[in-house]
Amino acid sequence: MPLNPAAVGAVGDVRTMSWNSKDALLYAVGIGAGQNDLPFTTENTKEVQQVVFPTFAVVAGSGTTSPGKSAMAEIGTFNWAMLVHGSQAITLHRPIPIEAEATVQDKVVAMYDKGKAAVVVTEAETKLKTGELLWTTRSSVFIRGEGGWDGERGPSGPQNEPPAKAPDHEVTLQTSPDQAFVYRLSGDRNPLHTDPSFAAIGGFDRPILHGLCSYGFTGRALLGALCNNDVTKFKHIEGRFSSPVMPGDALTVRMWNVGAGETVFTTSVGDRVVIDQGLVRHA
Repeated sequence: MPLNPAAVGAVGDVRTMSWNSKDALLYAVGIGAGQNDLPFTTENTKEVQQVVFPTFAVVAGSGTTSPGKSAMAEIGTFNWAMLVHGSQAITLHRPIPIEAEATVQDKVVAMYDKGKAAVVVTEAETKLKTGELLWTTRSSVFIRGEGGWDGERGPSGPQNEPPAKAPDHEVTLQTSPDQAFVYRLSGDRNPLHTDPSFAAIGGFDRPILHGLCSYGFTGRALLGALCNNDVTKFKHIEGRFSSPVMPGDALTVRMWNVGAGETVFTTSVGDRVVIDQGLVRHA
């Protein structure tokens, strides 16, 4: 059944959530950080103050959100095995606190008909309880088998394309064969990433790595290469998930500076691009 395009404009309830130091540390090791990243992976190292990876925004508060309706609840029913993450953007308005109580509210901003699939785009704002805006996110999901209502196909064509030259920076990070089992503890328990039988329903011969785990690895590489791991300099990240990553793959992030404080990037497994249309804004 096609999804309900009338869901565009739906706004979720304002819900509360919280996170603490342990949540930020768990996320850090879930995206492969360790001994070389002590400000992100420890809270008790001498003369080292704990800080939080900017991409933690995609999982902050998981499991603590108060009851209430999400805007996504309005789009209809579908087979979750057919859903994959399409794209993700985060705009940071200040560094993420190590612990906080916050509010979040989401809305459905677009729904596109791709014929044999649908794309649903949502945005959300996260604020401290004082009202201070922490970050905004924009994400899309691609749901196979849910198109066909003769709706708008949505934007297409090149975005954030790298220039035809060698990258200004290149970083390779290795994922573990068991990476998904750590990353899932930050909130995404989708069995697509751990259960072979569920992955098979989705058309994969084995469980794939969370797209947002690959995104976190990418964010680590960008933060180190472009901001010297100074989270105050990291302002925005966006990218499209173009191909699955398997646990154990090595991720190579290539970066091209295209203007003052703007860098485009790709993430690849060998010659295969897995995140494209990447853009970072930084100080």
